[in-house]
Amino acid sequence: MPIKPENKKRYPKNWKEIRAAILKRAANKCEFCGIENGVIKGNGSKVVLTIAHLDHTPEHCDPNNLRALCQKCHNTYDAKHRAETRRKTREGACT
Repeated sequence: MPIKPENKKRYPKNWKEIRAAILKRAANKCEFCGIENGVIKGNGSKVVLTIAHLDHTPEHCDPNNLRALCQKCHNTYDAKHRAETRRKTREGACT
């Protein structure tokens, strides 16, 4: 997923190099489903690999915590975390 502007400072200065190393390790394919980066699907959408932090912490850039994922797999992986974050935000807004 794109880096949100408010989180940009949480990423290391060498993020581009880290990202490139993870994509190389993954052979430019999603590490969950195996779809290749840049493939045009039957519906006309293009696969773009992103780098997922398995613990959802941008500062934790150990290769064991990072995976190259297609949009679908990344969204699926993050869904529970995003729901929890939204719930906490709503609870905080109500107090």
